[in-house]
Amino acid sequence: MTTPTTPAELYRHGLHLLLRKDIPAWVDLWDDNGVLEFPFAPEGWPERLEGKTAIGDYMRHYPDHVDLHDFPDVKIHQTTAAETIVVEMRGVGRLVETGASYDMAYIAVVTVEDGLITSYRDYWNPLAVQQPGADFVGAGR
Repeated sequence: MTTPTTPAELYRHGLHLLLRKDIPAWVDLWDDNGVLEFPFAPEGWPERLEGKTAIGDYMRHYPDHVDLHDFPDVKIHQTTAAETIVVEMRGVGRLVETGASYDMAYIAVVTVEDGLITSYRDYWNPLAVQQPGADFVGAGR
């Protein structure tokens, strides 16, 4: 793939990396001081991760718990700020531990500066992590 040049291209490239379960490459899309926020995080889950290292630690075991198969219905909206996009999408797959289906709707607000993600606000349904096998951060342990 050519080097992503726009926030939308970088985001789509990141989705491809997640489907390949290449978490280290996905983390490499982040600025060292990037911030990942979860405004609807349930109790015991992080609300804010600061820095590439913290984001990498959070995502490291994701593929061990959620086997993503596709991101259908990805819609990327450009904002009036060229470096910021709003994304509507679904992630589908299965929960590794139980084999249960996984179908999550997301809305993300993402800012990219100098080709790296600096801010990502991830709006997802916290009720979905109440399923057995979905707790990849250990909140319920």
